Amino acid sequence: MSKPEITVIDYGIGNLFSVQGALEHCGANVRMSSSAADIVDAERLLLPGVGAFADGMQGLRNRGLIEPLLRFAATGRPLLGICLGMQMLATASEEFGEHEGLGLIPGRVKQVPARTVTGESHKIPHIGWSEISPAPGADWSGTMLQDTAAGTPVYLVHSFHLVPDSPAHLLADCGYGGHRVTAAVCSGAILGAQFHPEKSGKEGLKMLSAFLRL
Repeated sequence: MSKPEITVIDYGIGNLFSVQGALEHCGANVRMSSSAADIVDAERLLLPGVGAFADGMQGLRNRGLIEPLLRFAATGRPLLGICLGMQMLATASEEFGEHEGLGLIPGRVKQVPARTVTGESHKIPHIGWSEISPAPGADWSGTMLQDTAAGTPVYLVHSFHLVPDSPAHLLADCGYGGHRVTAAVCSGAILGAQFHPEKSGKEGLKMLSAFLRL
């Protein structure tokens, strides 16, 4: 049986080698690329990223990759954004000003609340392991979480999260200081994970394997 093919977008921002290693461990043929043609022709696509929203969008813009990425998304083939890559799927971000996103998941990137629900300050960024749960009404079947149990811990490092306009696009969330924080979003074949599956142990590899089967 042939290996699943996946193209990882290299736009100058992202922990590419850990993502590549995890995908190869899951049996994928991985292509790292900054080529518009490679993106449009990909079997499935992964948009990684760490750092600031504006820098990520500028990295895509400088390489002429926004239009090819939108063309790919319109085909209905699987697309996964991880961490900053998920946030850039949004319409806009409030991080260090107002910045336009890809608009693939209608919604805004907002700061994780700096205080708990009882008013106490807590650490921002939100770093560490948190258990994810299905959002109200969410169905994990047919997504990267289809083999994942509710309550599975995943690894996060973030100060902002994508708040979808429609609750139907919220796939999973996690708790932080009593708040519900977005952990994953989905719109058709477009998926986003705020957490790092490549750093989330065996359960994270199960998620990537499930994505490779989509």
